Amino acid sequence: MTPREDRAAGAVVGSAVGDALGAPFEFGPAGAFSARFPRPGGGGEMCGGGGWEPGEATDDTQMAVHVGESLLERGGLDLPDVFARFRRWAAADPKDIGLQTEDVLTNGLPWDSAAAEHFRTNQRAAGNGALMRAATSAVYFAAHGRSATMEAGRRLSALTHGDPAAWEGTAILHELLRVALSGGDPLTAIPATLAAAHDDHRDRYATVLAPDWHPSRASEFNGAVWPCLGSAVWAVRTTTSYEHAVRAAIDLGGDTDTVAAVTGALAGALHGITAVPARWTTPLHVPLPATPTPHRTLRLPHLTHLAHRLATA
Repeated sequence: MTPREDRAAGAVVGSAVGDALGAPFEFGPAGAFSARFPRPGGGGEMCGGGGWEPGEATDDTQMAVHVGESLLERGGLDLPDVFARFRRWAAADPKDIGLQTEDVLTNGLPWDSAAAEHFRTNQRAAGNGALMRAATSAVYFAAHGRSATMEAGRRLSALTHGDPAAWEGTAILHELLRVALSGGDPLTAIPATLAAAHDDHRDRYATVLAPDWHPSRASEFNGAVWPCLGSAVWAVRTTTSYEHAVRAAIDLGGDTDTVAAVTGALAGALHGITAVPARWTTPLHVPLPATPTPHRTLRLPHLTHLAHRLATA
């Protein structure tokens, strides 16, 4: 495995592991993870609960897999195809799906207007539901450079999120992942990434990505795109390993599966797949409800293979 493939697998698998670890603690209080598992490396953390089996990933990873498989099978960004896969997945009664995403995928409107109509009607569409699925697309576009990477993030986000703030957050995450996948430091790349962000959103992201920002200063619940991305970067900035970064993310409470999925993608790309503990990857599994095709369940070898194909496509 080359260093780039190691980091690509780290991003994809790392995101899925964070998702599965965080799911049982979703909407719980801060510190719940460490209260239950006080000793890092002690084992048992893939505990399941809250309707989730031990090691079971949620809609965050399911949607990421559908994005990655579309990119590979269609040979690039085919937005109608991605949307159709999302729609089939939503129709197969997944165990979890965001309220906004569900509305967009079931309102019967075409791929290029469903999210925009939701935003026009509700004026609230800056959730973190596009950040959570960005690991696979970031790996695929990493070789294409900053501009293509960020634009792909915007366009994929816009499929389900009509608020441009969500587009820009996904674009920024794509770029930070691109830097990490290339062997660079995503934290030192933040100023240049912000310079490439849209003028209307740069200041707000600069606030949550600043070195002195802490998640306790967030003005919204971390289910919103700004504090979710800021919390993930904070968790990576204030730790020195994949394991500690994901633990810190889950201990924030709130939308723990998605914050940990985003953190896991970034920490996995930075530290590589070898840094993701085997006791977490062994029980990891991703059920994929879909119609009309049979349901599938992906495990570590499938996710690693997917990451390698995305990195070398």
